[in-house]
Amino acid sequence: MEKWNQTSTYFILLGLFSQNQTSLLLMFLIICVFFLALVGNSVMICLIHLDPQLHTPMYLLLSQLSLMDLMDISTTVPNMAFNFFSGHKSISLLGCGIQSFFFLTMAGSEGLLLASKAYDRFMAICHPLHYPVRMSKRTCAKMVIGSWMLGSINSLAHSVYALHLPYCRSRAINHFFCDVPAMLPLACVDTWVYEYMVFVSTSLFLLLPFLGITASYGRVLFAVLHMRSKEGRKKAFTTCSTHLMVVTFYYAPFVYTYLRPRILCSPAEDKILAVFYTILTPMLNPIIYSLRNKEVLGAMEKAFGIFSSMRK
Repeated sequence: MEKWNQTSTYFILLGLFSQNQTSLLLMFLIICVFFLALVGNSVMICLIHLDPQLHTPMYLLLSQLSLMDLMDISTTVPNMAFNFFSGHKSISLLGCGIQSFFFLTMAGSEGLLLASKAYDRFMAICHPLHYPVRMSKRTCAKMVIGSWMLGSINSLAHSVYALHLPYCRSRAINHFFCDVPAMLPLACVDTWVYEYMVFVSTSLFLLLPFLGITASYGRVLFAVLHMRSKEGRKKAFTTCSTHLMVVTFYYAPFVYTYLRPRILCSPAEDKILAVFYTILTPMLNPIIYSLRNKEVLGAMEKAFGIFSSMRK
């Protein structure tokens, strides 16, 4: 195993899989997923921006979710694909820090944003009369800005700390991107204090929002079941089930990865779980929200109708 000193300025990313015919097919599949996520989230952002009927708190939060998903998948997949096809697996210390910063920013911010979306649905369904006041555009903007700021501050603290650790073991990170937990085994100092910090921040940015989301949707489900209008009940249930689907896809692998004791961690398992929240979720979110949302489908038909008439 190659040793290196603290003056070394690069890491080696081992990647998601080795180079063979099967992995080549899987890499092309991942690239297809990347382009689907790129197109899907870009279309979602454009639709919400262009259609005045979608200028509501719920869709403003959704546009920010699409932006975060877009940045999240762009942080990992292009570099992974370049490393795979070029065989050049090294990444500079600064590049590793930047990648880690953007990934952790998106992860923390998205967790808080999903909690904001749950609060939005809770107020809309359980307290409709107070909704215009409690979820005004100003309040919504504060939620968005707060999510981005808190996620960035948390990410900056973790990234800076990880980069300042003395690394004196193998320089090979057994992952396809610079994930801080995958970097810790390479440090030549005891990292139990930092691992405790990771546990605390994961609890604050993922576990507590997840518990809040669960409580909000539990209350929403109770209100939906007691609605008199079948149409209103169906619309509320469809919207909330869509949100819950997205939350489950996002939180389950994340919480399992970051809250497990280190002794139970497996690099191969961590990489597979990371595929869910860095690659699959950004691709699935716009599909889930568009196919199960009449307003988004209507805006899509309207937009494509305008484009087709312009061609004529």
